[in-house]
Order: sequence, then structure tokens, then C-alpha cells
Amino acid sequence: MRFVSPLLKRVVYPCLSGSGFLQRQVKPKDLCVITYHGVLPQGYEQVDPMLDGGLVSAEAFRRQLRLLKSHYHIVHPEQLCSRELKQSVPPRSVLITCDDGLLNTLTEMLPILQEEQVPCLFFVTGLSTADASRMLWYDELYLMMLSTPATASIAEIDPDLARADSLARGDVRSFWWSLVKKLSRLDAEARQRFLDEARERLGLREDWHVAYTDDPIRRRRFLVMNRTELKKLKETAVTVGSHTLSHPMLSQMTQEQAWHEIAESRRVLEQILQRSVWALAYPFGDPDSVTQRETEMAERAGYTWAFSNHEAGLSSDGCFVVPRVHVTADMTLSEFEAHVSGFHEALRRRFVKPIAAPVAVG
Repeated sequence: MRFVSPLLKRVVYPCLSGSGFLQRQVKPKDLCVITYHGVLPQGYEQVDPMLDGGLVSAEAFRRQLRLLKSHYHIVHPEQLCSRELKQSVPPRSVLITCDDGLLNTLTEMLPILQEEQVPCLFFVTGLSTADASRMLWYDELYLMMLSTPATASIAEIDPDLARADSLARGDVRSFWWSLVKKLSRLDAEARQRFLDEARERLGLREDWHVAYTDDPIRRRRFLVMNRTELKKLKETAVTVGSHTLSHPMLSQMTQEQAWHEIAESRRVLEQILQRSVWALAYPFGDPDSVTQRETEMAERAGYTWAFSNHEAGLSSDGCFVVPRVHVTADMTLSEFEAHVSGFHEALRRRFVKPIAAPVAVG
């Protein structure tokens, strides 16, 4: 599949999209759920392809919304709670969601949604109930690795893990992902202590992050909404769901820790928003991050819908592990429709041996 990807992107998908073939591939009773992770602020210069690959440009986002408006039925999030929708989904139905609660979802993404009159389900973490804005911890970790002085080595973050991991082969991303798994086993306070200690080991200044937090463009890219900004989002009548308290990989946590992340995030968001929080998006959302334990917890915590972050088919056996199309920065418009229609996933299942889903940051 990887070998033919350029042919699919540049030739096959444009032809199929232009002919209307992709629209006809959608099964009548399927609901396709699409997830974004934000819109890049105008003037933003890419920091890292992996780190920025989950956010789309404003132009691409607008084109995608207009394609959906022209050829698909966009479902309002609140319709998911209706018995009628569960029993009979309109043809070519799509639900739009956005994870993480980055500041750019308020400053860049929301205005486009309002102009196009398109509803969206926003998932935010417990960080957005705090007075001060800050980064998601795994972004902070990756940026710290990128900012490491030439005189230091990122192996100093965790020498034991570095020796056992693929960092020995020069694979920085895999080392970062191993650290994400390891740090997910800690609670938020212990995780932050680890990051503070890692900064000292790497020889970074205490204010190393000001290049991201003080720059107005990078700030909108990397910081999450604070409590005041979250309330502004709420005032626009959008639907807000939970993305847990601190965005860990839930499957790596103890049962008590995972329950706290899932249940407490719902409680604090409802307290701030003064409305029911009925939807949950699992952090990272790949098959390694979400097990039956987490889906059972989501139901027990009072959610009525919970979403993963990989396609694995465009229909679900239940409401607590609903797959989603993860939109990336490098998707062409016709490729986007190939995913929305389910054609891309059907092609992948037919020609590619089953493999673990790729990591989708968020």
C-alpha cells in the first residue's frame, strides 16, 4: 500500500472523487466520524513534520468542509443523543470532531466553522479548566528533545530506556514514544517532576519554552485553551467533550489512575461548563492505548459515546469504541474523501496484512 500511495494520491483518488464513485461507496447506515487536531495559525513555520503533521492549514480545512457540505450529510453532535439517529443514520452522514483543545481551535478553527455553518464536537483535557495556559506534556517532551543543546544528548532524559530502546539506532521518534508510554504510568504531578528533572539533565534553561509560549503565533499552535478561553468556546454553543484530565495513554495506567482520568475529567468539565459532558475521546486512541477496560470505564463513568483515533472500519459494534478518520496535514482533498467514504480503509484491508495502527498524536 505504501508503494502505490503516490499513485493513489495523485491519480486514482482524484479520478474516483471527480466521477462521484467515492460517494457511492458509503454504506447507507454508516456514520463516518472525522477528527482534527487544530488549524495552523497564519504565518506559522513548521517546527517538526511529525509534531505538526496532525494540524491542517486554514485553506485545506475550508475546502474539506465545503466538500462535506456539498456531498455529505453533516450531523450535529447533539443528534448523537437522539434515539432516531441511532436507529436510522441518514445516507453519507459525517460527524466532525476536534481533539486536544489547542488555542488555535478557538482562534483559527472556530471562525471557519462559523462562517461555513458547520457544527463540531470539541474534546478538551482537564488542562483547559486551569487559569493558566500550558502545553500538553508530550508536546513539551518532544520540543524539549528538539531544543537539546549540541553539547548534550537526549539519552540523558532516561539513560536506561535509551540503552534498551531504538535510540541506539538513531530513531528519536521511537524513543519519544517509549517515553510517552513510560510517563503515562505516572500521575500528572509525577510526570511533570520527571520533565523538570529531564530539563536539568539536558542542560536547558528554565525558560527554554519562551520561544513557544511568548511568540503569539507559536502560542496559538502549542498552548491549550485555559479556563477563560474554554468558556468563550462554550458561549458559541458548540458541544464540548472530555479528552481526560492530562492526556495519558490510559492502557499504561493502573485501574485507579485510568478511572480518575476518565471520570474526574467529566466531573470538572461539567462543573465549568454547566452542561452535560456525554462524549469522551481516548487519548492517542490507537489499539495499544484503548483496551476493553477503558471502554467499560467510559460507560460506567456516564458517557454515552466514546471515540478512538484510528479508522479500522467506518462502523462500530457499540458506542464506546467508535472509530474516526484522522485528518493529517498532507492529505489531498480527494484522499480526504477516500477516507471519509471508507474506500481507503476497504482497500487497505484487502491489500495490506493486518498491522498495528500508526500512532496518531492526540
